[in-house]
Amino acid sequence: MQQNQGTSHRVTPRMVVAALVAGILVAVLAGCRAEPEASALVAVPEPVPQPAEIIREPTPADAAVATFAGGCFWCVESGFQETPGVSNAISGYAGGPEVNPTYEEVYTGSTGHREAVQVYYDPAVVTYSELLDVFWRAIDPTDAGGQFVDRGLPYTTAIFVRDEAQRAAAEQSKAALAASGVFDEPIVTPVLPFTTFFEAEEYHQDFYLKSGDRYDAYEAGSGREEFKERVWQEIQESS
Repeated sequence: MQQNQGTSHRVTPRMVVAALVAGILVAVLAGCRAEPEASALVAVPEPVPQPAEIIREPTPADAAVATFAGGCFWCVESGFQETPGVSNAISGYAGGPEVNPTYEEVYTGSTGHREAVQVYYDPAVVTYSELLDVFWRAIDPTDAGGQFVDRGLPYTTAIFVRDEAQRAAAEQSKAALAASGVFDEPIVTPVLPFTTFFEAEEYHQDFYLKSGDRYDAYEAGSGREEFKERVWQEIQESS
């Protein structure tokens, strides 16, 4: 009886290698398409909100607030602090993005802050428009490069407004000053939205009271006091 010889199938090394390569490709492609397990997902942390203000001194909870940059804050603070209706005037750094900068950092002009004064006041005693008058009389609003001997962005002037009412009052006051003829040059003090204010170091606060001799020498030597007396004396004499 004759037996049928079946066809023999011999596995060659080349076939083994091809099968291995195909299996690897399938695994890789499946891995590319697979969704990661929940445990493998990395949560992206939410950005931490940064404070817009840091104030250490006590301030009345019901006080209105105004912020002005007028060059060296020693001289601007003293004028506001002596204004009836003002409960506190705090020297600090305004308008820059860096949180709680130091004087040494702001002085370089690299932080984007201006030296400024934040004024806490009672609107029933002194209005925002009246505070603007105090501000104008403390500065040279025609100087875009600084104030008197202090030069650079940290010493440039600005009015930082907190709402539409302050913006309208500031723009109106600025326009009135420009139309008054007090200054021959254009009024360049910008009206800017309030963004940040960080209280300056303790030794800067009430400097005119703590270090009176040094304050008087600086104010006289800077040219600010002479400028104020000359400009506003001329106005008084001509009125």
